[in-house]
Amino acid sequence: MSISRVAVVTSEAGLALDGDLAPVVAALAARGLAAEPVVWGAERAAWERFDLAVVRSTWDYVERLDAFLGWADRTARATRLWNPAPLIRWNSDKHYLTELAHRGVAVVPTRFLEPGSPIDLEELDGPDGVVVKPAISAGALDTARYAPGRPDQAARHARTLLERGRSVMVQPYLPRVAEGERALVLLDGVFSHAVRKDPVLTEAGVIDNDRHPHPGLVPYRPTGAEVRTALAALAAVPSSRPPLFARVDLVLDGDGAPVVLELELVEPNLFLDTVPHGPARFADAVAALVGPRR
Repeated sequence: MSISRVAVVTSEAGLALDGDLAPVVAALAARGLAAEPVVWGAERAAWERFDLAVVRSTWDYVERLDAFLGWADRTARATRLWNPAPLIRWNSDKHYLTELAHRGVAVVPTRFLEPGSPIDLEELDGPDGVVVKPAISAGALDTARYAPGRPDQAARHARTLLERGRSVMVQPYLPRVAEGERALVLLDGVFSHAVRKDPVLTEAGVIDNDRHPHPGLVPYRPTGAEVRTALAALAAVPSSRPPLFARVDLVLDGDGAPVVLELELVEPNLFLDTVPHGPARFADAVAALVGPRR
């Protein structure tokens, strides 16, 4: 019986900093899979020698999006890629929030501004302020919140991004984010575990690209409503099969109902070290996808 080969796809930064990388590779090996970390942009990577490539800590993809999407398309032709290239492309731009909303998923209300479009100051204000960020971003890069009554500051931020040819998203600031963001992890379409983390945008009017993306992280038991919202978001994904992995980030609206802040299918931190046998759970999902080899 031949041994299936699995590429755990990462980046140069991921090789150095992704704490889940080695445990995941070891857990896959324990299931009889020949797994190894591979940098997605490596010139000499021969993707056809793998039976499966699993995207994990490709943390630099936003900075090189066109190259990354091209890599995903090429790799999908050479081997099986999960999550698949069409899902990666769809999820790399947060315009997907509009699609989720149209499909009945409860999401944070989001307006998009496109390069060349006028800026309406009234759209850049709200009773609790607004959040301004690029539609293509990760880790709260180039993101800030603005206090109510300061649409001029929000407009300045949006205009800077638009002048660089970047689409901009504007969301109301939801004060109950102070109770924590909830991040629910799903493996092969099934809820696995969750964490709660402190809000990232702690100071109004400040863009801080060096902030910690997951402050105050603790394990969390989600409510039934939160799990249902996460599953509804996953069901709205344009795919005939559930993603291998997904992370649904939720916050509470003014009524205490969970709403989707982000649905992450490209390279989310899955917080595998916060749950017993986390890497093993992930490896089980990968092994089921690989299937038996003869």
